[in-house]
Amino acid sequence: MVKFESMSSFVKLKTQNSPVSLREAGRAKLKTTIQNLKVLSFTLLLCTLTFTLYVLPVKADEISDLQGQIDQLNKARQLSVNATKPLEGQLESLQRQLAQIQATIDNLTAGILEKQKNLDLREDKLALQQALLEKRVKAYYIRSYLADPLMVILSSIHSSNIFRELSYRQSVTREDREVIVAITSEVIDLLTEKTKLEKDKGRLAAVQADVDKNASFLGGEIKKAKAYQSDLAGKIAQLSARQQQIIAQRQAGLNLPTSLGAGPLFCTDDRKADPPFRPAFAFFTFGIPHRVGMNQYGALGRAQSGQNHEDILRVYFDNFSFETRPNINISVSGFGSMPLETYLLGIYEMPDSWPIEALKAQAVAARSYALSYTGSGSKEICTTQACQVYKGGNKGGNWEQAVKSTEGKTLISDSSPVSAWYSSTDGGYTFTASDIGWGARSFTKRVRDTQGDIGSFSDLFAKAYDKDSPCFYSAQGFRSEYAKSAWLKSEEVADIVNVIMLIKRDGGTSSHLYQPDKPNPEGAENWDIDRVKQELKSRGGAPFNGISSISVSADFSQGLTASVTFSGDAPSQTFNGSDFKNFFNLRAPANIQIVGPLFNIEQK
Repeated sequence: MVKFESMSSFVKLKTQNSPVSLREAGRAKLKTTIQNLKVLSFTLLLCTLTFTLYVLPVKADEISDLQGQIDQLNKARQLSVNATKPLEGQLESLQRQLAQIQATIDNLTAGILEKQKNLDLREDKLALQQALLEKRVKAYYIRSYLADPLMVILSSIHSSNIFRELSYRQSVTREDREVIVAITSEVIDLLTEKTKLEKDKGRLAAVQADVDKNASFLGGEIKKAKAYQSDLAGKIAQLSARQQQIIAQRQAGLNLPTSLGAGPLFCTDDRKADPPFRPAFAFFTFGIPHRVGMNQYGALGRAQSGQNHEDILRVYFDNFSFETRPNINISVSGFGSMPLETYLLGIYEMPDSWPIEALKAQAVAARSYALSYTGSGSKEICTTQACQVYKGGNKGGNWEQAVKSTEGKTLISDSSPVSAWYSSTDGGYTFTASDIGWGARSFTKRVRDTQGDIGSFSDLFAKAYDKDSPCFYSAQGFRSEYAKSAWLKSEEVADIVNVIMLIKRDGGTSSHLYQPDKPNPEGAENWDIDRVKQELKSRGGAPFNGISSISVSADFSQGLTASVTFSGDAPSQTFNGSDFKNFFNLRAPANIQIVGPLFNIEQK
């Protein structure tokens, strides 16, 4: 029979001790307990006792999944290290992923802390039971001996009570055994859980360290991305006044209509053209300048959807009220002085065939603009798109009805008439006056002019209120060859990319990087495609000979092309959308231009 000499070293705790001292004493004796339990388990095995250890349901799978995500972050981090420059948009995505991982770690950590508390409570209770366990083990040993049938028979017990005594002793022994099994199982269960808990703590600590490492890295990368953007802004985004003037002159040469007052829009869809080269690229802009105030084709779409003129105007203007103003006289260039309401009858800014509510919105906007521009009659108003198109007389028809039904109705902000700007086609988005470099006006606002959310270019084609305008999506400019289209060759696009890379490396080269097919506006030598590649190589750059594909990332919440990525026979390059647009407009051949903040690239 197994002797329990080691039981004398079993944990002996007095019930009068505090729970804290009991816990500390219990923890100090756990190793001894393990050895005693091995002896006890052997005894129980001899008695054919079995029990199943409880497995703690920790979230091991979640921790493994976290490690997988960490590995993905490490790969992305290495890709960023290997990249020629960091992309802030990608870093923001990694930050969001990192935040999600950290949130999961925090939840698991909270769960582990809760498990630790529960284990502490169980350990307190177990410490109190250890004294009972020792007594039960001793009693079990004695009763196991006394419960031997031979010992009972040889005792002085009367034969008539032998079976009763034997049954009693076996019953008590079985009770002892069950108590021993229960406490022993609890101890082993506790030890198993503590061991698993410590392992999980270690694993989470390793994951947390990796997350912290990635967080530190991403913080540095974002700092570098900001520095890169700042550097790039200094070299290419902040164009000289002369360069801005050149871009403005080139875009003015396109003769794009500011509003519908110029007559029918003549934007062409170059997707129908078939240039005689492949690959071919065309840069399509959504809408045409200037995108502040009322979107005329947007007003058409909204009127067709059932909105009235007040609803339409509230969409496009902010911080104003509708008020009735008297019919004062204003001075009109070339036509003399006349009552405001008479002047409005000769405005030609919207087709007479359009819905009456769109025409009413136009009438109120035109009235407000005239009062604002003239300072309520103190100065003359012009008759071209520079103001608003006036042809004299009475246009009549539905337009006359719109003017008379809204007589005197004006947009008022801060007690003054609103300069209610409008343009023909905003490409699904309007902007504030300050967004496009005008003075800030509280009544202008950014509007996503769509029916519902936009998550892609295809959504915009389907949901924009001004999608029916011929200038909603078009490539602006052309050259006499290639079917008079705006399609560019692979090497021409590569040249524009090389120009940006060169000026990033050496801002002093900018005076040589204008259109190679036109005289240099600064009087310097224009560098052609080959010279640009040569200069870029000499400064450690890897120029493209050709571009094979282009991808565009857009911010559809505000209507901006965020970035453009170029792939070809050199390492891929990504540029901020605004920066690329500026240098495209300086370098692109003929009069081909990107004329707005939201653009896309078509490829054949």
